[in-house]
Amino acid sequence: MPDLHLRNRGFQWRASAGPYERLSPAQAAQYDEQGFFLLEGAFTPDEMDAVAEAVEPHERAGEAWLRRQKGGRHVISKADAITFTIHLVARCEALRAFSRHPVFQGICRDTLGPGVRLYWDQAVYKKPGNPEEFPWHQDNGYTYIEPQQYLTCWVALNDATLENGCPWVAPRLHRLGTLSHEVTRLGLKCLSEPEGAVAVPARKGDIVVFSSLTPHRTGANLTGETRKAYILQYAPDGAMAWRGGEAPAPQNDADRQYLVA
Repeated sequence: MPDLHLRNRGFQWRASAGPYERLSPAQAAQYDEQGFFLLEGAFTPDEMDAVAEAVEPHERAGEAWLRRQKGGRHVISKADAITFTIHLVARCEALRAFSRHPVFQGICRDTLGPGVRLYWDQAVYKKPGNPEEFPWHQDNGYTYIEPQQYLTCWVALNDATLENGCPWVAPRLHRLGTLSHEVTRLGLKCLSEPEGAVAVPARKGDIVVFSSLTPHRTGANLTGETRKAYILQYAPDGAMAWRGGEAPAPQNDADRQYLVA
């Protein structure tokens, strides 16, 4: 069994309960049992084009900044390879409105219940010809949150395929809670090659929905096009975060961690 995070003591997975607003009973069961599901056709191609149009001035500015850094990289972002453009809802009203879309509200209520805040948002662009694979990790491994169980919505702004770096997940391990992670050159890592890993290709407008506790990675982009995703994470109202040795802090920044459901 994988090693657990030092703060992960006595975790118990909280299953969702119907009636469901957005999920089908089969999707809810898959989320509880395997830690993920694919919500197909959540948005139209035109809606995804509008989101990408809102993201890209900020993404281009971020990559220009990266190119001025030593080695063209900062933490896990690297110019011309992979960019993480964070906190866009604090800078763009269109993306702020998108984060409150009824689709997300319904998913949040169905998986987390009432009283949910946006916790984090970021665009992740994996650039053409990038052979690097992002390591297996849990989102709660990067910043430890209590409750450990929150929600990630990985929105495909264009088709995410095996060839350009679609997500992969390791089913059922979410029920262990947060795992121990090690630092690598490309980011934190909690697993090497888990048995039963599942690729989750997504069409433009689909959402890969998974728990903060579901180990996942993305593959290499060996195509000639950028793979684009916008990631929105939602946590129960009252969630607390531990960063380094600091005391836990409430996740209720009014600019970017507002109530959505």
